Amino acid sequence: MEPVLVTERLVLRAFTPDDVDGLLALDGDPEVMRFLERHIKTRAEVEADVLSTLLESQENDTGLWRLAADTRADGEFIGWFGLRPVRPDAGAMVHWQSGLDETRTAELGYRLRRSAWGRGYATEGTRALVVRAFAELRLAELVATTMAVNVRSRRVMEKAGLRYARTVHVTWDDPLDGTEQGEVEYRLRRADWTKIGTTVQRETAT
Repeated sequence: MEPVLVTERLVLRAFTPDDVDGLLALDGDPEVMRFLERHIKTRAEVEADVLSTLLESQENDTGLWRLAADTRADGEFIGWFGLRPVRPDAGAMVHWQSGLDETRTAELGYRLRRSAWGRGYATEGTRALVVRAFAELRLAELVATTMAVNVRSRRVMEKAGLRYARTVHVTWDDPLDGTEQGEVEYRLRRADWTKIGTTVQRETAT
């Protein structure tokens, strides 16, 4: 399968049915899911829900879907990076509807296995997606959100060029520890990215 993106250390590609074990290492790890949800998925849930949704989303022609991430050195699956088309409104980003509208906005996301943490992979893959979003897909704005207490994820967003926009407070049925500090939203417009785009492209070039 031809990769969609290649960086210095990563190959980003479409998902295949063979990625079940890799996805289970993500959604089945409580540390990986710490700032996302309490429920840790089983293999059956990954096969029936997670993987099937990923494969179906790849059938659209917008280029806005999740990409599996392998290391170039040994082909190890370490997680995913993705762009999800969203329709912005005044509410919290976590409740925005999916779909590309006239604002041409997409949510930037990523999830890595614990074994890949602390190696700069998150920043490398995220920067590559920023370049793809603005230079190839011609999006107008990227947005991202995480819990305010998720300091590591916030650093990745900042290193990719996104900037803090606001903090919102969302009511959850089963709130995670730290929810009381809110959800932070980060944004980057293409017009602002062009000022830093050359640097980002150079850093993500192979």
